[in-house]
Order: sequence, then C-alpha cells, then structure tokens
Amino acid sequence: MRNAKIISSGMYVPEDIYTNAYFDRLLGEDVDSWLRTNVEIFERRWCKEGESTADLCEKAANAALKNAGLKAIDLDLLIIATDTPEYISPSTSAVVQHRIGAVNAGTFDLNSACAGFVTATETATHFIKSGGMDTVMVIGAYGMSKYLDKTDKKTVTLFADGAGAVILTATEEKDKGHQTGKLISKGEYADWMGIYGGGTKYPVTQEILANKDHKLKFIKKFPPELNPEMWSQLAKGLATKMGIDVTDVDQFLITQININAIRETLNLLGVPMNKAFTVMHHYGYTGSACIPIAFHKAWEEGKIKEGDTLFFIGSGGGLAFAANAFIL
Repeated sequence: MRNAKIISSGMYVPEDIYTNAYFDRLLGEDVDSWLRTNVEIFERRWCKEGESTADLCEKAANAALKNAGLKAIDLDLLIIATDTPEYISPSTSAVVQHRIGAVNAGTFDLNSACAGFVTATETATHFIKSGGMDTVMVIGAYGMSKYLDKTDKKTVTLFADGAGAVILTATEEKDKGHQTGKLISKGEYADWMGIYGGGTKYPVTQEILANKDHKLKFIKKFPPELNPEMWSQLAKGLATKMGIDVTDVDQFLITQININAIRETLNLLGVPMNKAFTVMHHYGYTGSACIPIAFHKAWEEGKIKEGDTLFFIGSGGGLAFAANAFIL
C-alpha cells in the first residue's frame, strides 16, 4: 500500500524584527514582563509594507524545493493553509503556483485557522495514499500583522508573520511516513475569536471599519485548560492507534501560542519538556505557520532525525483541532 512521507521542509519569516520593548513604547506600559512570563515571546517578525502572504509562501516554497532537490514542475498539488489569504478570491495557492512555476500542480487553499497546517498535511496524505498524487507541497502561512489593531494589547503583542513548507511524496515503506491522524472541531467557540468583518455575514461598511471588525478580535476568554486537555487527548489517541506509548514519541510539534499550555500538555502526558521543540520565543505566534517552522528548525538543528516518531498537534479559531503522526 502507498503511504506519504515528508522529504523536506523550508521556511521564511520577514526581515523586520519587533521586540517587546517596541510594544512597551507603543502601548505606553510594561507588556514585556507579562509576555516573558506567560508566553515566552521576546520578539516577532512582521511583514514590510507591501509584503504579503503570497510573498512569504513563495520564499518558503522555494526553500523546501531546494532542500528536496526538486523543481516546481515536479509538484502534483500545492495546498496552502492560511486564514490570512492574499485575497478573498482567487486562492493564494493559485498566485504562488504561478510564481514558483509549478505548472503541473493543482491548487487549493485550506482554512481551519491555526489548525490549518496539520489539517493540510492530513489532506495531502490521503491524496497520495489514494494514488491520485505523487508529490504534494503543503505551506502553512500567516500574515496576521495586516489584521492587527495596534491599540489592542490582547492581540498586537502576540501575533506575527511567517510561512513554513513541507514536501510529501509517495512511498511503499510502512515504517516511514504517515501513521495516523485525527480532526475534530468545537464549533460552539466559533464566535469567541476571529476576524468577523469582510465576509458575507458582515460585508465591509463604514460601520464595520469604525468598529474595527475587519481586525482580529478576542471576543471571549477561552478556558485555559481547553488546549492542554484537547492536545493531550489527541496525542493519546494517536499513540493508541499506533500501538505505542506517548513516551515513545520523539518530538511533539504543537501550536506555538503559549509555552505554559505546551508544558501543561506534556505534564498530562508524562513527557519531558525537551520533547516539545518551540520557536515562539523569537518568531512570535505565527498561526498556521508555527508548526512547520518549528518542524523545519528542529530538523535543521538536529533535534529530530530520520526514524523519529513525530506528533503534529494544531489548534485554532473555530475551534478546530488537528493531529497526525509521522515517522520521519
């Protein structure tokens, strides 16, 4: 039977760095202390003026192709996971497909907020397993700086921009590649956080702009235990399906919004913290891009290696949750 394995990765983040001190000045108060203590974000990258999600994707895509030793014409499919698209329509993936020269690739965008990258790799895997595709690129991308209210300290200090890409190819190896996956949502939280202006429910009007409803908003505070409980349940479910113990997992690549939520998850699993590679410290929260960026950096730095068992666990607005397991 065919399987799908990850053969390369790439990433790109904008050049402009914004330290916590910038936000102390912007907001006129000490936010650095809270950020260091509660989320361990010290700096983040934002797009330059005129730089957009497609620009981030293009550079991450080219890096992944170079690392794989492939050309864009080798791709059968390009999936971009983002909730900060280049346009409402057409798709960001169509823009990027043309730019990189992936003339043989089909394209579509996927939006399950910050669970998007894991959802997209799960989707790509099934295209490959079905025999319909041999080589698929998945990009998780985030240009959330474009949607931030610079006066809202609940959002402006956390969110950042970047893109991470992986290439999956078909393999006959059962002991390599995708092992299992799970998608689940809690739609009752759909109106708790999001960008609500600009769609068909609330088209852009002067009132929408005045209320800043076209910007990212936290409407209600999420229960702090929600992510750790869901993430740990997903991890246990993957391990059970694989017939292994969670302690056998080599690395957990988890949504990078809150270091304490990741620590609590590993505590619930009885797993040491060194098994969860983190990147939010210098990149901020990059949404759909954070897991592929963490994966790329971990691979690049030798924190993961061929033969390792990896659990990818993502969550985002909706609320959407996605998890899958790969053997590298």
